[in-house]
Amino acid sequence: MNEDTHGKPSSFKKHREYAAIRCAAFAICLALLATLAASTSLRSVAAQPQSASASETGPTQDYLVYVVCESADKVVLLRFGPNGIKIERQTRIGLLPMGDINGPHGIAVSPDKEYVYVSLGHGQPNGSAWKLKAGTDEVVRYTPLGLFPATMDISRDGEFIYVANANFHGDMVPSSISVVATGEMAEVKRITTCTMPHGSRLNPQGTKDYSACMMDDMLAEIDTHKFEVSRHFVLTKDKEMGMRGAPHGQMKMGELTCVPTWAQPSNDGAEIYVACNKSNEIAVIDVASWTLSRRFPAGNGVYNLAMTKDGRLIATNKRGQSVSVFDPKTGKELAHLPTKRKVVHGAVVTPDNRYAFISVEGVGTDPGTVEVIDLQSLKTVATIDVPEQAAGIDFWKTEEALHPWPQRCARIRFSPYCALPPLSTQSYSFRARKTGKNVRNRLIRRKTVSSGCLCQKLTPAFPMFHFGLPGAFTRLPSRIL
Repeated sequence: MNEDTHGKPSSFKKHREYAAIRCAAFAICLALLATLAASTSLRSVAAQPQSASASETGPTQDYLVYVVCESADKVVLLRFGPNGIKIERQTRIGLLPMGDINGPHGIAVSPDKEYVYVSLGHGQPNGSAWKLKAGTDEVVRYTPLGLFPATMDISRDGEFIYVANANFHGDMVPSSISVVATGEMAEVKRITTCTMPHGSRLNPQGTKDYSACMMDDMLAEIDTHKFEVSRHFVLTKDKEMGMRGAPHGQMKMGELTCVPTWAQPSNDGAEIYVACNKSNEIAVIDVASWTLSRRFPAGNGVYNLAMTKDGRLIATNKRGQSVSVFDPKTGKELAHLPTKRKVVHGAVVTPDNRYAFISVEGVGTDPGTVEVIDLQSLKTVATIDVPEQAAGIDFWKTEEALHPWPQRCARIRFSPYCALPPLSTQSYSFRARKTGKNVRNRLIRRKTVSSGCLCQKLTPAFPMFHFGLPGAFTRLPSRIL
């Protein structure tokens, strides 16, 4: 032991040695971080010439989608993101006692994402429309409507919903579209249109509502300023004709050739795509001239339609157990994707044009399913079972993805070390974690990690670093640092 002139240990020299050790530790840490950064940079540069397609990268955020399950009386919230797809919440809906089916069929999310509107087909005898607080089980209000309210759409300002009273199980007589003021959930007008209206959709301008007349082979147009039928179009093969005003009279069942189930305006509102469920075609109506522009073949039992932001048309094939993606200008089928179960129902496209969510009813005691289609690769990338008879579906919102802790670092998660999850080239901030009784909370700085994880423990005296990569685990002891 070194001593000074008075025979006491020299603490000054020890401090110098410890300072040198800490400097060396700091240098080693900087070298490790520099190596890691260089590795990340090289991988980024190497990846640049390649196409970073959606099928390769997967979702980078969470997508939240609502679907109603008609035979289970459930409103189901789904979350799809980097961690896969899961059920986030289930809400039972309806007034009928357990054992009687309320039959939720249509759904629409308000433009401000605050509320969810659901149509219930069954009642005593009329159905109803319900307003729920989004993201909760809270029912705000409900109002009775006509016989079997089915599909619905909501105005751009969120003030009105347009609900088709389909009357699936009643007499074959003209039914109606209910216009409901969403603030008070009051039906302000019930507009008589035709027999078995379905597929109610507003044009992008919000000036017209279009619905298909399943048992009249017609398309009905409603003026949203006057709340009245402005025009209708006969879709029967070789009898196509556009006329002003509401339809008069009914078609005979034997004369039906189209049996339309959905009316989907184009992105600019210039054309209406009508799903002819019986003839397996899509009829295209020119809005300006109110004439038939063309027809093109579709899948077996084409049922619901949805538009992508780049103008592609998604069609669910109810009898064909599949989904088709079309170029509606040419009628070319770009993709034909089989589904897990039968009776394919609804479709909705995410606002970023990245994914389409498809609802599938299933048969008998089978659960329903929701399938996710990647709109870049045109492949099904996720499927989840939901309660029976998945029907109407709508998009709610996106959220920042919640990344899980990595498996490699999970083994030290319960030790006094902090762990960062495996990331690609993104930066994330994490709150400080308590590392022990005698160690204060430490802030984990914002870092960019390419793969594996960087785990760090800071103590008042010596730092400890753990650096883990898939298939490797290296520890630099505090004595060395």
